[in-house]
Amino acid sequence: MFSKKIKKIINKKNNKKIICLTAYSKNIAEILDRHCDIVLVGDSLGSVLYNYDTTRNVSLKTMIEHSKSVKKGIKKSLMVVDMPYRTYKNPKEALKNAKYIISQTGCDAVKLEGGKKIIKIIKHLVKNKVQVMGHVGLLPQFEKGKFRFKGKTEIEKNKIFNDAKLLVSSGVFSIVLECTEKSLSKKITSSVKVPTIGIGASIDCDGQVLVTDDLLGLNSTNYRFVKKYANLAKIIDRAARNFKQDVIKKLFPKKKNLY
Repeated sequence: MFSKKIKKIINKKNNKKIICLTAYSKNIAEILDRHCDIVLVGDSLGSVLYNYDTTRNVSLKTMIEHSKSVKKGIKKSLMVVDMPYRTYKNPKEALKNAKYIISQTGCDAVKLEGGKKIIKIIKHLVKNKVQVMGHVGLLPQFEKGKFRFKGKTEIEKNKIFNDAKLLVSSGVFSIVLECTEKSLSKKITSSVKVPTIGIGASIDCDGQVLVTDDLLGLNSTNYRFVKKYANLAKIIDRAARNFKQDVIKKLFPKKKNLY
């Protein structure tokens, strides 16, 4: 049922941590590919690159074009592409769009947000040999208003836990746990046979994912679950300023830069 590349990811459960980061272009993907097990072309590109208020505005065409670029930078990592909002409303439409994404981009799998409501859809995809990553907890495509962590009440915890179990029974190869309460994230991780990948979830998840622009310090947002490993904004600012000064002072281009 699972491809060799996906079996490698599954076999990391309870063994080695899974590293996942987002990419929207070839140049970034090429660098991340050296260190990641999974490169995710996330619909987070809507807010990161296009300044959309919601990922709902990201189109299928946009996801495909960025995914084509990312694919050119990947040699070893598993490439997963988010299915945009309203592209998996029913099993038939979901399969059509998933196969189109895969055929156009060469990705290894697609990711869908949700639990019980999309189980029939996921089963249909898996039955037709589409590899699927699940996603529970905070669901950006379906959130209204300000994002908040999930699992605050027992009712909510039970719903998310049951959704995760249903996703596994439907055939997903892994599950993203986004902004889920840490004890719940730990419970899900120890209760399911596929790897969990956390973002604002728990250190006990089988892997972790971050939006690369957050990791690099390119976004002004300061979410609690983000750790900035670099301040690329300052580096870009300095480089642009130095270029400007060199041009003004006629220090660039020099003889060695000319033909």
